Amino acid sequence: MEYGNLLLSKVIDENNVQALTKYGITAKDLPTEGDRQTLRFITDYAEANRGQAPSYAVVTEECPTFIYTPQVGDSYEYMTKVIKEYSAKLQFMEIINPPTNAKGGDTRSLFEKKFEELDGNKFTDWLISEAERIKINTNTSSKVGTDIKADASSFLDEYRKRKSGESFKVWHSKFPAINEATGGYLSGNMYTWYGRPGRGKSIITSEEAIESAFQGANVLGWIMEMAKFEWMARAYSTISARSGIVSATIDGVDYEAGFENKALLMGRLSEDFEAGFEQFLATINEIVPGNITIRAADDVDFYSRGLKQLEADIIQTKADVVLVDPIYLMDYEANTSKVAGGDVANTSKKIRRLAGLTKTVIHIVTQAEEVRDDTDEEGNRELRPPKRAEIKKTKAVLEDAANTFGIDTLDGVGIIEIGKGRNGGEGMQVEVLYLPNIGIVREMETGMAAAAQFDF
Repeated sequence: MEYGNLLLSKVIDENNVQALTKYGITAKDLPTEGDRQTLRFITDYAEANRGQAPSYAVVTEECPTFIYTPQVGDSYEYMTKVIKEYSAKLQFMEIINPPTNAKGGDTRSLFEKKFEELDGNKFTDWLISEAERIKINTNTSSKVGTDIKADASSFLDEYRKRKSGESFKVWHSKFPAINEATGGYLSGNMYTWYGRPGRGKSIITSEEAIESAFQGANVLGWIMEMAKFEWMARAYSTISARSGIVSATIDGVDYEAGFENKALLMGRLSEDFEAGFEQFLATINEIVPGNITIRAADDVDFYSRGLKQLEADIIQTKADVVLVDPIYLMDYEANTSKVAGGDVANTSKKIRRLAGLTKTVIHIVTQAEEVRDDTDEEGNRELRPPKRAEIKKTKAVLEDAANTFGIDTLDGVGIIEIGKGRNGGEGMQVEVLYLPNIGIVREMETGMAAAAQFDF
């Protein structure tokens, strides 16, 4: 049965050209040139006649292939579904089958051309992209958005799921003041961290990722500026510090610390510490409830660093929390807007959507501009976390983030400043005890005792 003719007959009978727009029926959805000609004639006629549909007699006269069927009883929804499903098949056939009007004697199908031109990974990306394009083009949903009155019951269902922890998760920061100010990191959101080079942004964001693993999260880290051995050494240092495996005295102050990061990097642990480290690794499954998977700068199979690969990694690792460090080393999305910074802006928007789609927390790390006003009159550098205006080239990640955090560290201390707070806390600063070489990165204690204890 020719559903294109049936649908257009119903449109004519009911004088309802708007149905074509409501259900997204376009010429490319119809299988024959005759059907496409009829649709174009009806829409052109309506445009010239204040939205009115032509009579079936006029359409039959102007469009010879059109077969009018009166009083079509099938719904627009049903006919649209059938038409779109068949259209999806035809669009796939156009990719697979050779063109009938090939020029220059090239009879290869688009599938064959891409298969020969692209390497395996790029060909797979192209194929997935085409499938997604066809899926979007043949979507049959006629409902727009959410009606806050009609859909109140669905809100109540979601509320109950969140109450029981089924569909919604808050992953708490390692720094209590951030939890108090923002409520923690909410699944489905993107968070942006920034700092000047060498000021601790990678270490502090790694601490947040590891903290989520201590809460049972599956953590995925895209560590694009650091070798895996280097990141793992830092991770083992801070994880062991949380357990107080090692004692360290710095400036007369005793700390429960972790294995020394530099000693791990250089392979210079003493024999006693080396034995303790091996025992620590043997029990790490008992120490960390969650899982941490990283892809690092020196991984030979980490050559694709775009959004498609990130989504695939999230799905494969069943990630709850994701760390992208830094965003400017990703393979950016195409700059479709053709404006300066459009590539990173497009990437940022899609990361934000990806967080919502996968219900993950995604931490994004970027870099701030160097400044000259962070020194005193004698030339000594002072702690000054960067402002949002100092972000280098990737400003879009500020607009798309639920919260932004500026970072600075100096001589054993640090500051995290909330630069933007969707749920509050903007301008709030967290003072940090910053001794990463022995695995200690935590919020400073408050009060006179703490002031007397930390004399840097």
